[in-house]
Amino acid sequence: MDEHDYLRHDGLALGGLVAAGEVTPAELLALARARAKAVNPTVNAICAWLDDHADQRVGEELSGPFAGVPFLLKDLHQDLAGTPTSNGSRALAGVVATSTSTVVRRWLDAGVVVFGKTSTPEFGSKGVTEPALFGPARNPWDPSRTPGGSSGGSAAAVAAGVVPVAGASDGGGSIRIPAACTGLVGLKPGRGLVPFGPDESEPLSGLATHGVVSRTVRDTAAMLDVLVGADAMSPFAPGVPAGSLLAGLGEGPGRLRVGFTTRCALRGTPHPEAVRAVERAAELLVGLGHEVEEVAPPHDDRRLGRDFLTIWFVHQAVEVARIKRAYGVGDGAFEPDTVLMAALGRSFGAVELEAAQERRREHIAALAGFHERYDLLMTPTLGEPPVRVGALDTPAVLRAVAGGLVRVGASRLLRLGGAVDQVVERNLAWVPYTQLANVTGRPAISLPLHRTVEGLPMGVQFVGRLSAEGVLLRLARQLEEAAPWELPVVGGSHGAVVGQRPT
Repeated sequence: MDEHDYLRHDGLALGGLVAAGEVTPAELLALARARAKAVNPTVNAICAWLDDHADQRVGEELSGPFAGVPFLLKDLHQDLAGTPTSNGSRALAGVVATSTSTVVRRWLDAGVVVFGKTSTPEFGSKGVTEPALFGPARNPWDPSRTPGGSSGGSAAAVAAGVVPVAGASDGGGSIRIPAACTGLVGLKPGRGLVPFGPDESEPLSGLATHGVVSRTVRDTAAMLDVLVGADAMSPFAPGVPAGSLLAGLGEGPGRLRVGFTTRCALRGTPHPEAVRAVERAAELLVGLGHEVEEVAPPHDDRRLGRDFLTIWFVHQAVEVARIKRAYGVGDGAFEPDTVLMAALGRSFGAVELEAAQERRREHIAALAGFHERYDLLMTPTLGEPPVRVGALDTPAVLRAVAGGLVRVGASRLLRLGGAVDQVVERNLAWVPYTQLANVTGRPAISLPLHRTVEGLPMGVQFVGRLSAEGVLLRLARQLEEAAPWELPVVGGSHGAVVGQRPT
């Protein structure tokens, strides 16, 4: 097998070749490493190399649907015992995991060969992947642009052809945003379907979940088959799919009623490319026999955005305090934006946090009312095309003022001065559509159904009812067959060219 053959196969196809004896895991690993060596200087996706583990792994007898397939973990909450997990932070660089995460164990049981970890913003806290520890990850379609976040390193690696599928996670859009930025499939499973053990139960108040980014719908379906089901640390036993999601792809989704909107209070006038992405998807759906109708947004997205960030900031405050206690570090071990978010979190009282948590019921009720009339909600995934690297850096003046207030213990003044509103506008206005699924715990998927006039990907998001993962995947498969998407392939340092769609 040469690089051309490697690039045109998805993960299941590569696993099938290994099972048939047509290629060995060692040969696939060599191809993945060679590809990584060629493209990582451009996309800066891989932040850690696990060569000893990978070399030992390919000498073992591997089984499962992805036996021998090269794989990358996200460097956030995806621990492999004996190897570091930095979470994108200087404070944790070099801290070695003492146990293997449940999801990583399940991936290993499915046969993958892990040979590295992918970059993430510090603690996964941004929709771009630009950690001070590793430098910015870049989009294979245009290296001056972001691959999104927080699973931006994984998305850049998959889109650049290093691996066909990679580990990701989503606390506010962190699977779907990078998938949309890089032309990939990104499914956020419903709340609790994928576990976080053995060291955690349900982080971020249940907003976060593990998953993957991939080039094909069937890889995404097969990976969810691998991951679903509670472990000993799960807070509840979720309703798992009745059968194989992969096997169900052949059934078709049936005739669906889809309500779509591009309106968003956080943006005002929608970006023309976001509108075109949804309009094109609506035309595709109608052509496939689905009922499609424009609707008003079913929820108060500005209120939801503030509630989401309240929960997020308090989580950051708790996490920073925990790391300071555990490792004896100070504010200097964290990025200034993380220190600012933690300070904002400390400024919220218990009643304010509980009010934000309780309002999740209102957001759930709004979406449940929508789903009484429509099977799926369709929106853009991104509010605008992938932004340029550095575009969302906190302005120097705000950073200086905020730093001063934090040092003197006056963090509550940050809120009175409108800092929260500025963070909402700056960080959510370009990705305002994804937090709804996290806050409500519903499944959602981003599909690469649009390219801008500049040739950049723009994903389209579908949000389903509880336990609608199968419906989302069957529709995704139908759309993948009706309007196949292309794969960007980085050619050395000369930017992106379009490669073959994987089989």
